Amino acid sequence: MARVVRFHRIGGPEVLQIDDVVVPPPLAGEVRSNVKALGLNRADAMFRSGQYLEQPTFPSRLGYEAAGTVESVGRDVQGFTPGDAVSTIAVPSQGRYGVYGEIAVVPATSLVKHPPFLSWTEAAAVWMAYLTAYGALIDVSNLASGDFILIPAASSSVGIAAIQVARLVGAVPIALTRTDSKREALSRLGAEFVMTTENQDLVAEVMRITKGQGARIAFDPVGGPTIASLTAALARGGTLFLYGALGAEPTPLPHLDVFSKALTIRGYLVFELMFDPARLERAKQFVLEGLTSRQLKPVIAKTFALSEIVEAHRYQESNRQIGKIVVTV
Repeated sequence: MARVVRFHRIGGPEVLQIDDVVVPPPLAGEVRSNVKALGLNRADAMFRSGQYLEQPTFPSRLGYEAAGTVESVGRDVQGFTPGDAVSTIAVPSQGRYGVYGEIAVVPATSLVKHPPFLSWTEAAAVWMAYLTAYGALIDVSNLASGDFILIPAASSSVGIAAIQVARLVGAVPIALTRTDSKREALSRLGAEFVMTTENQDLVAEVMRITKGQGARIAFDPVGGPTIASLTAALARGGTLFLYGALGAEPTPLPHLDVFSKALTIRGYLVFELMFDPARLERAKQFVLEGLTSRQLKPVIAKTFALSEIVEAHRYQESNRQIGKIVVTV
């Protein structure tokens, strides 16, 4: 028996509970691991509340991201042996392969051996954030030295990853945050400029910073009416990436800016990389090299024990954090 976090109905953090369950051995192509730490993502909360791309079947597991040691491997698995320190990239299904708990069984293709200098907490905070940033900014856009990039929700783990990835290639990250409370922290974390959207004119400030050119990329997980300001602040031929749907309000299409400046509005999910082995291998090498050089370093906002999983989800939804929330097991 193993302690596993599951939920039996849609709802808020309070629906999460720890159940004692029998976790089956790995099937062909799968790896069973002892979990040491797991990272929280907004997708987990959306799945729990019935607002995600995948709908749960009850009782449902959840969670994309964990780090631990290999316990056993299924038939046809190569490259992993018991005792290996591994972390998950992104599992194909939270309901089937959710990693919240003491034991996780996931496809071998969802695992990577992380650098040994990472703690379990850090290893559980790497892959969703950095692969999301890498996929949109490097793999799709080929972000380069001197490019300006707008990063809404910059204090999130993906936002911080985007700042670090931009700095690594010489681009100029402009962090966006609602109030002044996170301004100093975002500057310390590498943002070249920090803008507070509640008391600054986004478009005017971006045009001032870029000398009237506008930003090449906006990397947005929110949507909603601020899309109009983001597209107005983009340069001709720029790209707006939508990689999340955190905003509760409808997202308008700013068609005048889109066609007059030949803009691209593009949705992005990390699973683009997961389903393309060549792209995924390049992504893993980029992140591993960045971690080894210390130019990429996950920022941990706060840690909780597995028994505090409800409190961890409540803290995530408070939006007070800067970086990744991690649960230790």
